[in-house]
Amino acid sequence: MYQLYYAPGAASLAAHWMLIDLGVPIEAVRLDLGAGEHKRPEYLKLNPNGLVPTLVVDGTPVYECAALLLLLAERHPEAGLSPAPDSAARLAYLQWMTHLTNTVQATFRGWFHPQETAGEDVAPRVKDFARGQVELAWDRVEAQLAVSGGYIAGNAPSAADFLATMLMRWSRNMPKPATEWPAIRDYVARMKARPSFTVLYEREGLTEWA
Repeated sequence: MYQLYYAPGAASLAAHWMLIDLGVPIEAVRLDLGAGEHKRPEYLKLNPNGLVPTLVVDGTPVYECAALLLLLAERHPEAGLSPAPDSAARLAYLQWMTHLTNTVQATFRGWFHPQETAGEDVAPRVKDFARGQVELAWDRVEAQLAVSGGYIAGNAPSAADFLATMLMRWSRNMPKPATEWPAIRDYVARMKARPSFTVLYEREGLTEWA
């Protein structure tokens, strides 16, 4: 059984969703970020970064959302969420998993926490810049979906799609959310139609963007 430490709607959402989609036994441990439970000594022993998610695999804690998705896809090949190493889809899969994490997810920090960069005085400019970068990211994803076959890495869903959809959800309250792009809007509808998405929302107690 896997043990997942998560917070509703946070960066743990993609891993929680994928675990549900895989149909594997999990113990989901909910952390209250507002109460600082992710900064307590007992949790920092599992994840010294004090962030979610953390997944305990065979007694060993593993963190970083993209790493968990890659790991789960490899541990459960029967689900087909990791393209074969010698396939063309594998190239896109690895590229986009890294791009979504290093570029897109990182950019959201400037949108949600603009004051962290250089203080409150420049926060509005940081937020505007982050918005532009996120929208540029959706331009690129839109173009990818137009040529890939309907999913990030081809004509079938992969772990990258759970990560991408989580990030698209994060943009829901931005001036131009990801679903303003037509191919992305259709893509999101396909991902949200998975029965596991409904279960995820029930378990995390989410209602928005349903």
